[in-house]
Amino acid sequence: MKRTPMTSLIALAVILLIAIAVSWAGSQHGVMHSGYPVFAVCGLMVFVINWAVFLPSNMAKTEKYYDLTGSLTYLSIITVAVVLSGQMDTRSMLAAAMVVIWAVRLGSFLFIRISQDGHDDRFDEIKVAPLRFFTAWTIQGLWALLTAACALAIITSVEKKELGLIGSTGAVIWVFGFICEVIADRQKRQFRKDASNKGKFINVGLWSWSRHPNYFGEIVLWVGMAIMALPILQGWQFVCLISPVFVVLLLTKVSGIPLLAKKGQERWGNNAEYQAYLANTSLLVPMPPKQR
Repeated sequence: MKRTPMTSLIALAVILLIAIAVSWAGSQHGVMHSGYPVFAVCGLMVFVINWAVFLPSNMAKTEKYYDLTGSLTYLSIITVAVVLSGQMDTRSMLAAAMVVIWAVRLGSFLFIRISQDGHDDRFDEIKVAPLRFFTAWTIQGLWALLTAACALAIITSVEKKELGLIGSTGAVIWVFGFICEVIADRQKRQFRKDASNKGKFINVGLWSWSRHPNYFGEIVLWVGMAIMALPILQGWQFVCLISPVFVVLLLTKVSGIPLLAKKGQERWGNNAEYQAYLANTSLLVPMPPKQR
């Protein structure tokens, strides 16, 4: 479909409507501060932060601070949620710590990567079109709100319960997903650093068991957060369970796997070894490769 200004405007309207709906739902049974729902305050912040950084980025036509801003958005809303929500229980402190650890790790990893690579080719066409570039920053705001929804619900909810078996299970699942993501990212970075691998695709380590082990880890950790939130969700707060669903759809249908699959075919489509890798390696969930 041809990209037009109207397309971008419609996308912006849809993004904001979704954000308003999720902010309203997440605010139910939530803590208020100065007459305003803390969850909704965080929902507004995700866009204010990204729009503020968009302005100088658009002037410079650079995407260098895009991913870093995403991480700073998470850190900001979690900090505000913690400060404004008052008393914290074990579940809330754990959820906050998890998001902070994840955001610091991923943000620093992505910023170092783009600093070394010099650019992100996803933005080659977008950054020279202000409205489309603005839409990308707005989408990042929605990404932060939706993925952090369960964590925000845990922190801002009036309902407090002991962590219990369900909460502990969710935490363990989160740790497992986080470890998978960290290991996969590190293996890929090390692979690219090796000059002998220049122009090759990675098929070692976790990448021999899954074509996208980092995305698998990302999905699993947000599923873990959602499980942690289950015992304290009430009524419309259950809308916050959109968090892992959104991550799955984003990574498997929109900007993750589809884009990388296209790039892979463009680079190695005629490579018999690459085609064998595609045929014998799991798309997402790590599992022993088929006989090659």
